Amino acid sequence: MHASELQTPAAVVDAEALDLNLSAMTAALPGPRLRPHVKAHKTTALAARQAAAGHRGFTCATIREVEGMAAAGLGEDLLLANEVVDAHRLGAVVADGGRVTLAVDSPATVAAAASGGVREILIDVNVGMPRCGCDPADAGRLADTARAAGLGVRGVMGYEGHLMMEQPRGERGAKTEAAMALLVRAHADVGGELISGGGTGTYDINTWVNEIQAGSYALMDTAYGSLGLPFVQALFIEATVISVNQGHWAVADCGLKALGMDHGNPSIPGAKVWFCSDEHVTFSADPLPAVGDRIRVIPAHVDPTMALHQALHLLGPDGTVTETWEIDLRGW
Repeated sequence: MHASELQTPAAVVDAEALDLNLSAMTAALPGPRLRPHVKAHKTTALAARQAAAGHRGFTCATIREVEGMAAAGLGEDLLLANEVVDAHRLGAVVADGGRVTLAVDSPATVAAAASGGVREILIDVNVGMPRCGCDPADAGRLADTARAAGLGVRGVMGYEGHLMMEQPRGERGAKTEAAMALLVRAHADVGGELISGGGTGTYDINTWVNEIQAGSYALMDTAYGSLGLPFVQALFIEATVISVNQGHWAVADCGLKALGMDHGNPSIPGAKVWFCSDEHVTFSADPLPAVGDRIRVIPAHVDPTMALHQALHLLGPDGTVTETWEIDLRGW
């Protein structure tokens, strides 16, 4: 099958670009220096490629991701970098032989880990992003609470997500250093072998952690593409032009329900995107395409885009579909 035969909108991947991105990250962060975040692609087949490149530990955002990774034989070292108040499903993964480490940031989430059958935790520390994470000054006491509950404390994590798109790069570096100073101080109180954090935007800047949780680098999007990183766009949404107003605009069948829109409009090479609606993207170009033409739409945010599609089609240089992977880690 050729990409032009796929029902649109369809998530497609340039297989050569994907290989380039995986190789570039393996060279930069070999082995345990990278703990890839599967929330960025939600696809165990892609995770298996990352594991084959030497990255055997993974970061997850949902219990479903943990379960799916373990069921796919990728449960050697899974970090759920998110708090939960009912950890029994995670405990079942542990009982089946998977290694699951759970992020905690309060006595309540420590208790949930212990009662649910999880055996190991990381103390999640707030390093400046107003989301999860305890106050750095409380990290040591929380670690003591976890150890008293019989849990192994592997270390700390802190996500500087608010700095991923900071420009210029020097400013991103300076602010990351300040954020990580909080995490390093917390680690001195907590102990353990892991200082975990970072993402695609700081993968080569954040030298204060000993593992990076980057995920978007594999497929990329326009937001990260604006940073000048050594990763290329691999993910596209194949779309069909369904209407043309001659001399003015065209419409393709790729809208809000096929794209993560929280980082803004997608891009279309050689065109100007006007807006997206439920099932449409309206754009202008010179010349305008014809009804029935295919276009490639580049999402602004890869993670939520992947959660909207059921399959990922890998394309060879001539556009032939070489493999189709189920996006099998969606849901919760």
